[in-house]
Amino acid sequence: MKLVDSHSHLFLEEFAADLPLVIERAQQAGVTHIFMPNIDSTTIVPMLKVCEEYKGYCFPMIGLHPTSVNAKFHNELAIIEKQLNDTPNRFVAIGEIGLDLYWDKTFLKEQLEVFDRQIQWALAYKLPVVIHCREAFEHIYNALLPYKGTDLKGIFHSFTGTKEEAEQILAYPGFLIGINGVVTFKKSNLPSILPDIPLNRIVVETDAPYLAPVPNRGKRNESAFIKDTLIKVAEVYGKTPEIVAQATSENALKVFGMSL
Repeated sequence: MKLVDSHSHLFLEEFAADLPLVIERAQQAGVTHIFMPNIDSTTIVPMLKVCEEYKGYCFPMIGLHPTSVNAKFHNELAIIEKQLNDTPNRFVAIGEIGLDLYWDKTFLKEQLEVFDRQIQWALAYKLPVVIHCREAFEHIYNALLPYKGTDLKGIFHSFTGTKEEAEQILAYPGFLIGINGVVTFKKSNLPSILPDIPLNRIVVETDAPYLAPVPNRGKRNESAFIKDTLIKVAEVYGKTPEIVAQATSENALKVFGMSL
């Protein structure tokens, strides 16, 4: 059974002590590709280092995460843009981008400006976007409306929204919905929503080191744990893990411009 981790931050310091073992466990679990979203200027070097060490296995994105947006966002965007200009073929997506109003609403205006700028880069460079949305769905949806008739595509990462929100995302034919360990949590609403989302529109992800699925909830998440998420997703759809693994892997690789 082959699996794709469409969203993992294995370049963070939580993995500094044992990354080779983490990668080995991922490979043993059947993970064939790990896609890595950037956070801000401080993570570009460590992310690229890991992707170089595990070339052909780990793949980098470039983007500015909404929680890193502040009054000096222009400096951050300039660094991201230089990376794109200098080595555009190095990156598989613009991400992780979006809006986060869970922690702080102070920089909503700036987050919206940064989000829009990065969508424009995605279209210019013909790259997918990986969208982070926390307590901000309406803002995100409204920000995407001007691009509805374009070739914009990507992944709505870590989806935990409503059935109606899922339908609004599905109205964009180029977008997939990212499902992670939250689907295994006891109080998650995802098991009741997923059956209404076509299997060809979802991908699985870890968001490591965060959101480890049951039975490892509360521990550091890692790419190997994607198998637990996949098994739960298969159970919800009433299909074999092999069928769901094949479908979600193909979905992920297609959006990133690759094939199995």
